[in-house]
Amino acid sequence: MNVKLILLAAILALPVHAQGFAGLGEGAEGFALPAPDPVFDFPADHGAHPDFRIEWWYLTAVLQDADGNDYGVQYTLFRSALTPTGPQVWMGHFGVTSPEDHYGGERFARGGVGQAGVRADPFEAWIDDWSLRGPTLDTLTLKAATVEAGYDLELSAEGPLVFHGRNGFSTKSASGQASYYYSQPFYSVAGTLDLPSGPVAVTGKGWLDREWSSQPLEDDQQGWDWFSLHLEDGARLMAFNLRGGVGFHYASYIAPDGTLTPYSGDALRLEPLRTAQVAGRQVPVDWHLALPAQQIDLTVQAVNDDSWQATLFPYWEGPVTATGSHGATGYLEMTGYE
Repeated sequence: MNVKLILLAAILALPVHAQGFAGLGEGAEGFALPAPDPVFDFPADHGAHPDFRIEWWYLTAVLQDADGNDYGVQYTLFRSALTPTGPQVWMGHFGVTSPEDHYGGERFARGGVGQAGVRADPFEAWIDDWSLRGPTLDTLTLKAATVEAGYDLELSAEGPLVFHGRNGFSTKSASGQASYYYSQPFYSVAGTLDLPSGPVAVTGKGWLDREWSSQPLEDDQQGWDWFSLHLEDGARLMAFNLRGGVGFHYASYIAPDGTLTPYSGDALRLEPLRTAQVAGRQVPVDWHLALPAQQIDLTVQAVNDDSWQATLFPYWEGPVTATGSHGATGYLEMTGYE
């Protein structure tokens, strides 16, 4: 059976009003659940965790060419278990964004046949000929292409892994939904983008997110707004807003040496400033983001308003710039805008 049809069949079996974006608020009976005070085992935990329902390896990079033009790239590999004893399904997402254009792509694969997967040591996360690989997570090569665009990039980590929430146990709701969540936000990136106009040499900064869970959302949380920012002083900032129900805010302030300070609730302030008509819906593409405890007060603006990923579960994903208390570049992901 076609892998996309397997996914569609599973989606059609969900309640009419699926709980949470892409069903991520559905019950997790039979699956493993994250627990407080995790002890990670590396490099093994860079690999897959099939006892959990959903997992991803998510890489973004903000880039510039020799003339200072802005670009962004995304590569995400998702693993999903449809039932505790059922098939593992893999889904890959691709994105290249400039101020004028956005190119997206999506691929599907079933587990167990070598078409897609993740190996921890040496590291490789692949689906068909799209791949993120290297001897360790510190030194990676990223290659992927569609008929419209592609990228071939080298990434080198210049700082440590960071662990969100409470040492990698990341709470997502007042009711206690959670994931295991860590990042490598310190990549230096260089390589080439293949665009319809020709190859473009680029350099910049990258961010890898690793997250796995079995029910990461509360059943009434319908989407999120997620920011990853490289501040001009060498610090990094990850922040998200989960919409629906009572809502949930969280931020990780990451000092230049990798020291992480977590914040939740009213410590983080997020407010949409401007919406744009994107794929037939209104999407907030400019934001006010403030973390007063770190003297951060930013206006965050999309590089390209039309950074829409028209995938099986559609969402907005694109590079951003920020001004205010700090200059910054980064990425914004927004889901659940119907």
